[in-house]
Amino acid sequence: MTKPGARVSPKEKSEHGLTIVYTGDGKGKTTAALGMALRAVGRGWRVLMIQFGKGAWHYAELDSAKRLAPDFEILPMGIGFYKILDDKHTEAEHRAAAENALAFAQEKIASNEYDMIILDEINGLFAAGLLTLEPVLQILDHKPRDLSLVLTGRNAPPKVIERADLVTEMREIKHPYQKGILAQKGIDY
Repeated sequence: MTKPGARVSPKEKSEHGLTIVYTGDGKGKTTAALGMALRAVGRGWRVLMIQFGKGAWHYAELDSAKRLAPDFEILPMGIGFYKILDDKHTEAEHRAAAENALAFAQEKIASNEYDMIILDEINGLFAAGLLTLEPVLQILDHKPRDLSLVLTGRNAPPKVIERADLVTEMREIKHPYQKGILAQKGIDY
């Protein structure tokens, strides 16, 4: 349903979807993926972001996505970041949430409902031992030709990087936390 006065873009796509990886220790991986989602929606694409590590906090991008629905959906499927901040969940609980999110992602990738799917914070789950790499490599090797797939998170494995069309590494140079400034609303969440 289109809002009154809203401009409707016909779907504009290239014939080849890309595999894109945002990784590294610096800030901005999810933000870069959100920017790409915003651009894709402007071209008439349907975009789904599945959040693997997030889920315990409320992130403002959830409210933004509601404004762009049904063209942009964000589904937090994690139970929070593993072994940091206020994590009170067991490794088994985190692993089960990650495996459920991956099974859901596989289903949505196969559905052909979306033009872009973002697997937010998935990369760090491999190093943490919460997901095995092989099912994700299968996804990358067999994704639909016109689907763009975006994987974010620290420590992207070399085999993921090899299969990607575009890889950007975010490198931290300076961070407000070094001055004791905690995460800021509207900037970090």
